[in-house]
Amino acid sequence: MTPEHLARLLRDGEGLTVEFKRAREALNRDVYETICAFLNQRGGTLVLGAADDGSVTGVAPEAVAQLRKDLVNTLHNTQKINPPMQLAPEQVELEGQTLLVLSVPESSQVHSCTNRIFSRNEDGDFDITGHSQLLGELYLRKQVSYSENRIFPFIRLDDLRSDLIERVRHNVRLQRSGHPWAELDDLELLKSARLYQRDYQTGEEGISMAGALLFGRDEVVLGVVPHHRTDAILRVHDLDRYDDRDDIRTNLLESYDRLMAFVGKHIADPFYLEGDQRVSLRERIFREVVANLLIHREYLNPFPAKLVIQRDRVITENSNNPHGIGLLRPDDFAPSPKNPAIARVFREMQWAEELGSGVRNLFKYARAFGGQDPTLSEESIFRVTVMLPQLALVNGTLPALTVTAIGSQPESRAESRAESGAESGAESQERRVLAALTGEPLSKAELASRLGLPAVTGALNRSVRRLLDAQLISYTLPNKPNSRLQKYRLTPTGQAHLNQRDS
Repeated sequence: MTPEHLARLLRDGEGLTVEFKRAREALNRDVYETICAFLNQRGGTLVLGAADDGSVTGVAPEAVAQLRKDLVNTLHNTQKINPPMQLAPEQVELEGQTLLVLSVPESSQVHSCTNRIFSRNEDGDFDITGHSQLLGELYLRKQVSYSENRIFPFIRLDDLRSDLIERVRHNVRLQRSGHPWAELDDLELLKSARLYQRDYQTGEEGISMAGALLFGRDEVVLGVVPHHRTDAILRVHDLDRYDDRDDIRTNLLESYDRLMAFVGKHIADPFYLEGDQRVSLRERIFREVVANLLIHREYLNPFPAKLVIQRDRVITENSNNPHGIGLLRPDDFAPSPKNPAIARVFREMQWAEELGSGVRNLFKYARAFGGQDPTLSEESIFRVTVMLPQLALVNGTLPALTVTAIGSQPESRAESRAESGAESGAESQERRVLAALTGEPLSKAELASRLGLPAVTGALNRSVRRLLDAQLISYTLPNKPNSRLQKYRLTPTGQAHLNQRDS
């Protein structure tokens, strides 16, 4: 969160999704009641180091580290917050003071604080533990809002793959000594991860949709979500179909493995130093992209999720239950998990970061990788676009490159070849189409004339289609793509791409 955003939040005052707490040297007990209430209702922002009227009181500099540690540790403690929630406060400087800001998402679960259940209204936090009607409404809303919580009472434990549950158990044991899942049996682990639940309105209990998707045998996964599918596509030479494809219809753990293997097969991993240590840019970027594709999907929507590798970018698409519309930016991003139970398993496996830090890291490493920020667009279809550096495709397509540090210029291992301007015919024609459109918009017939072609050819049609898909050109009549009056214009992205190629 930027200081400007925080100052605006303090000016607007407290409300249903905003709370201020004094925390000069220690945390008050009611901090955790507010976090619990935010989790149970619509989420919210907790500012530590501010008075009720929004004036800045600050956190004592010598207390900042301890308060951050206390928050993180306590939120992992099931005796305090149950089920536990992984959240990390952000440190922001304002008016010469340090404040801690905690962005709390709405959870798919019902949480308790010290065995009491809290909810939220405009007046603050209130205890609803003994109010059966309010509790029933809360549980029902969670069931309706988060499809991952749907209970399938007739799925048996042996319908799940015990080897996948053991894989999680083994992985978390390696990640953290004393992890609570490490010594639990299969059913206990499912209950601890909130993958085996009870509906407090109907009394029905059993394995949830999230549990089936994560650990189910293939026939169980497709029985619960018949349209479940993730399509991994390489589309570089054959733009009408594909050059390689993996049609994935299995559990989410093995879906993750296959998507990462597909990325590793077709995208090079440039040499990159962070400080004096080499890190894998490809791993850092696409671990987040692939996890996002699987975690934040609305599984009741039949839209097939896709990961498409093109010559200069990777695009993912998945159905989405949006909490907002528009582009996401790391400086004003409000975390909002779509499937928190699934997300928790991925985080415990170290396959995904916390929501806020994951987005920030994606921007950081994608910028170093492809030279441009990624785009994250939230609508009914959630889209992520990550640009690839030139000559980043592998497997007989294009050679890899070397990057030495953030902000450095990529250096091709085949630099002399790149400098010689060796391009495929398709690449050359696409560049010529872009160059022809630097002036006024042109129709396909006018483009063919500018390119010295006797008529509109199939190759020209494919070039135009690819440039449209890549958003390098756009229609002048976007609502009538097949109009005889249709023309094409260069987009700002296309101009930047053309400038980069010319340079």
